[in-house]
Amino acid sequence: MPDSVTEMEHQRAAIAQQIAQLGDLRPGSITGTSGRCGKASCRCHQPGQPAHGPNLRLTYKVDGKTISEALPHPAAVRKAEREVAEFREFQRLSHEFVEVSAHLCGLRPVQEESASDQEKKRRKRSAKKSRAK
Repeated sequence: MPDSVTEMEHQRAAIAQQIAQLGDLRPGSITGTSGRCGKASCRCHQPGQPAHGPNLRLTYKVDGKTISEALPHPAAVRKAEREVAEFREFQRLSHEFVEVSAHLCGLRPVQEESASDQEKKRRKRSAKKSRAK
């Protein structure tokens, strides 16, 4: 990792530019499910016969709940794969951005700042004494 503030600022700006150029993205995983249907006369209920599937689905979480979307045709699968790949790239770049920024924070010198009027007001203690009853 570069050690000059200017180099680190350029690196952070380059990462931010890469993030800005990302396309549509979404979190999740694409999984295949198989199962037996509800029709007792269907071949999937016959001994030795395979279940239906695999049926591809996109699964992700929203507010702690798992959401599962069907991907009914190959075009939907390809679209979801592109979006999930972009999300993974976003995660990678975000992690890299934070690492560079943290390193940059460590390179910057600490400067004493005078307290603002608001901060000075907050520091003062009340002159009133509480009455114990």
